[in-house]
Amino acid sequence: MTVTQRRGRRIMMTQDELDAFLAGQRTCRVATVAADGRPHVSPLWFCWDGTALWLYSLTRSRRWAELRRDPRIAAVVDDGHDYGELRGVELAGEAVIVGEEPRTGVSCPELDAPERMFAAKYFGLDTMPYDGRHAWLRLVPEAIRSWDFRKIPRG
Repeated sequence: MTVTQRRGRRIMMTQDELDAFLAGQRTCRVATVAADGRPHVSPLWFCWDGTALWLYSLTRSRRWAELRRDPRIAAVVDDGHDYGELRGVELAGEAVIVGEEPRTGVSCPELDAPERMFAAKYFGLDTMPYDGRHAWLRLVPEAIRSWDFRKIPRG
């Protein structure tokens, strides 16, 4: 993973801040590339394991079709209301499909940890409920940019 920030280093999140922020947020906005080259942005639930963003996506969605054709993806997670409290993270790279499509619960050891995290975060459960309509995407970011405007000195 590469930190690509040249400007704004004083307001970027540390790794611990980034991990805590991503663990505490519920929704990201995912950008994919449409066939005509235009961006397509949609909200999605996620979990972060410290190295990868795990996205649980409908397999019969525009997002899924676009990622099958072009795996390039960017995701933004942000928070804050007033200017001085804005903070967020952009993660970019290529999405990889992990496990069966759609997911029905067939054993996939690589999904054990993300499914436990996701089930607890969104459903308050110990095990993942499957609906036969979603499947997993893993984004190991090639680039991460972050900002935390709470770090801007106030005069």
